[in-house]
Amino acid sequence: MQEAVLIFDNRKEQSLKNKRILENAGIDVIIKSDRENIETVFSEFEPDLVIISDNFCNKLNEFIKNIRKHNHNIRPVIIVISKSSHSQDKINTLNAGADDFISEPVAQGEFAARIQAHLRRHFETETDGVTGLVNQKISFKFLKRIINSDKTWAAMLIGINNFKQYREVYGKLASDKMKQTFGAIARNAIDNDFIGMTAEGEFLVITSPIKAETLAKALVNGFNSAAKKFYSESDALKGYITLYGDDTPGRKISLVSISIGIISNEYRKITGLKQALHSLISVKKIAEANQNSSYVYDRPKITTENAVLIKDYNAKVLIFEPDYALSFLLETGAKIRGYEVKSVTCEEEITKDFIPAVIILDAGTADELKGIEICRNFKKDDEFKKSNIIMTTVVHDKETILNSGADLYLPKPYEMPYIFEWVEKFMDKYNN
Repeated sequence: MQEAVLIFDNRKEQSLKNKRILENAGIDVIIKSDRENIETVFSEFEPDLVIISDNFCNKLNEFIKNIRKHNHNIRPVIIVISKSSHSQDKINTLNAGADDFISEPVAQGEFAARIQAHLRRHFETETDGVTGLVNQKISFKFLKRIINSDKTWAAMLIGINNFKQYREVYGKLASDKMKQTFGAIARNAIDNDFIGMTAEGEFLVITSPIKAETLAKALVNGFNSAAKKFYSESDALKGYITLYGDDTPGRKISLVSISIGIISNEYRKITGLKQALHSLISVKKIAEANQNSSYVYDRPKITTENAVLIKDYNAKVLIFEPDYALSFLLETGAKIRGYEVKSVTCEEEITKDFIPAVIILDAGTADELKGIEICRNFKKDDEFKKSNIIMTTVVHDKETILNSGADLYLPKPYEMPYIFEWVEKFMDKYNN
């Protein structure tokens, strides 16, 4: 991916000469010799730097002020080239908003070096200090630029799953190290393709369709080989971390992994940045359904005519609560919310004709934690092992409960709306 420069100049020979100088330095250049459709040019091309010759318009300083208003994402660097060498002309132009004033004639080497220096500073101000990668604004600008070009491309949205939870437990220094490591893995894998950040723990890569899948595999393998090194020995051995103290809800958070969504314009037209981002986010969410690092490539598939695949939505909740009053409240609350419910009081009442998406399971008393063994049995059973288990308890032994296979540790007493917030989350997770 190249830096982009827009030249406003009425002089055909001089503008072509400047274009050749910059293109030899690896910069993409567009020349514009009229003032029509300037807004469209800025909107579609979003240049990183603008060079304006003072012969282009009579009211140069007003034109510079208008350019500053055309900023859709990041204001470009503005350079004026002029035959004038008067100090007052330079001062007036700089005060109008220009970043530099170059008096002609100027040596080719100096001209190229000045432009490159401005571009370098421009990108440095939009670069993440930890990873050394450009930020969201630059990333979206480059994606928009490739969409509006006539090139064939693929874009990859890469997210580190459970990154925020990891930061909460291990702190900023450790999470920064993780970002830095992924950035190094990615830069080593992508060669000359574009990589930037879109959010904390989220990255954008722009490459070619032919390279995208190979690159995704390399990133998955590279990150997987490093992931456990970010954890303590005990957490790495358990395979999860927990976020809260003993008196508050605790959920098993899986170790970090990456999910990659890939789209391309190879077989379908992508008309704008919003469409591209929507597609990338949607495809990445599909990849997130896999608990391990994975990628999904959105591309056409050959199917039979009128073929439709419909997946049934599991809205079943199994309630295992010996307290009759509490069991009744849970059952009523679940039915009000539209769930199909079954309540049991002992393991013998569990049958294979009711496979729930969510199980609300009482852990038992301090003397006899019957729920622990029941939970283990659920997780060993192929029919039930995908069900999400919320274990409610009066015993504050979070680690034992989560190690039994429970997906959420929830101390009693709890509020009904709160437990059903978790039921809804786990229901969506099961059916994703």
